[in-house]
Amino acid sequence: MSCQRIILFALHYSVAHIRYFISSVKSILHSESALVTNMAARPVVISGPSGSGKSTLLKILFGKFKNAFGFSVSHTSRSPRAGEENGVHYHFSTKEDMRREINEGRFVEHAEFSGNIYGTSKRAIKYVMDKKQICVLDLEEQGVRNIKETDLNALYIFIKPPSLEVLRQRLGGRGTETKESLEKRMDTAMSAIKFSEARGIYDIVIINDDLDKAYEELESFLLTEIPSLKNLQSQ
Repeated sequence: MSCQRIILFALHYSVAHIRYFISSVKSILHSESALVTNMAARPVVISGPSGSGKSTLLKILFGKFKNAFGFSVSHTSRSPRAGEENGVHYHFSTKEDMRREINEGRFVEHAEFSGNIYGTSKRAIKYVMDKKQICVLDLEEQGVRNIKETDLNALYIFIKPPSLEVLRQRLGGRGTETKESLEKRMDTAMSAIKFSEARGIYDIVIINDDLDKAYEELESFLLTEIPSLKNLQSQ
């Protein structure tokens, strides 16, 4: 084989390897880009009075986007209601344990109302982030106020009942509220609704007078703000 042919063969061999190398790098960068996009997706803070329908809307959302979202399970010192599971609906704890962990700096936010403590632990958020999912936080008014004071670049959504009268009917229909606790929840609801009307607090306020319509509005907002969701919708 002549020197010229050897050189041409070597060049061709090198070019082929270079092309393969570039193709591999592009593939790796594309995969990392998708991963970074998912990791960089803004957390979602959803709030609204008890009885506004937050839990129902989140259940639909999580069912439609099974692997996209991860729920940051809040801690509470209150007792479980019928059907509630520890670690699924809440991390049920005691006031003493929660106050201790709050003092140790293990919570990003906490609030106390109706005689119970509620809060979001750093551990709960990390658990969702470790699974490369979009973190969803279900917070009360004080929790939102606290999160607003942090550097968490979240999307803020408020679910509003059609009226206070409808909300009272929903809460009363649960059969879990005493007259005193019902009034406390109504006071909390009125404060939360007033807070939601302040400019710049929430990115969107959804009135849940029709579940299907409210969900469509929620999904549309999230698809606009998190375009990558379009590729993660469950079939």
